[in-house]
Amino acid sequence: MTTLETDLADLYRGFASERLIPLWTEIGDLMPPEPRSRAQPHLWRWQTLLPLAERAGELVPVGRGGERRAIALANPGLDGAPFATPTLWAAIQYLNPREDAPVHRHTQNAFRFVVEGEGVWTVVDGDPVAMRRGDFLPQAGWHWHGHHNVSDRPMAWIDGLDIPFQHFAGATFFETGPAEVDTREAPDRSRSERLWGHPGLRPLTHLSPTPATPLLAYRWEHTDRALADQLALEAEGVKATVEPGHAAVRYANPTTGDDVLPTIRTEFHRLAPDTATASRREAGSSVYQVFDGAGAITVADRRWTVERGDLFVVPSWQPLTMATDRGLDLFRFSDAPILERLNLHRTREDQP
Repeated sequence: MTTLETDLADLYRGFASERLIPLWTEIGDLMPPEPRSRAQPHLWRWQTLLPLAERAGELVPVGRGGERRAIALANPGLDGAPFATPTLWAAIQYLNPREDAPVHRHTQNAFRFVVEGEGVWTVVDGDPVAMRRGDFLPQAGWHWHGHHNVSDRPMAWIDGLDIPFQHFAGATFFETGPAEVDTREAPDRSRSERLWGHPGLRPLTHLSPTPATPLLAYRWEHTDRALADQLALEAEGVKATVEPGHAAVRYANPTTGDDVLPTIRTEFHRLAPDTATASRREAGSSVYQVFDGAGAITVADRRWTVERGDLFVVPSWQPLTMATDRGLDLFRFSDAPILERLNLHRTREDQP
């Protein structure tokens, strides 16, 4: 060994003893030419998830301690962590007939999206909100909430939260409330919908902007109509879609017009029959759930045929293309608001 090699070995031992790591040995991983997410493109089949959730409903009680019968999607690239992506958590939650999920609150921002079924009410700060197929129900952090199933049938839905982001930031707080949900009301419309659910109209008693949406339910009939109208306008020659045959809407905070949650963007996409999208990359990660229809999804080198209920992950900067013969409806959520606030968000369409 040369004198230089000996000196370098001594230097690196000195670094290690003081828990120091030189940049020149790590720069390729720390500063790659473009994002290299540890998350992998992955697909979860609804026809596999739902029977597992049903079996959990038979075997696993829900109550204080476990809090929720929620089964998280664990991305195969994230070393066994219960995270769909490095910033996003997604799970299927299952509630048996006449069952309560206890009241609690947490700093994580959350939502529920219903791909099928009805009968569960989520109660947020005492406001009961019905959950039905196609409904999107946002839940800003640090609000008391529990769920109860008033029906004689079980129900499953997907939960989305920013748990991984807050976990790695060391920003998580959690507090328990009553073991039973504090109301058994089942109104047609929640108080939040009666106050905020009127398009283009804002109550003069609530003119200050809020960091998250005060509207607790975005109903399927409104989402469906908006998407259908975009495609109808396109057929009439009006610029209304993001690309031919591709209608899309973003759920918005009515007090600001921004995203419904500070850390999570939520959208709904509809591809008309015989539509294929451009290949698109985005800095930041996304999770999609197929609401209806069927199609072909390609993420980087993975290609799947998807159908109702299936969930898939698009890691940061991985190209995504979607195509369908008969039509495809998809719910999507992403971490875009975080990246935009840090001026790190980028998109690119790849040329065919």
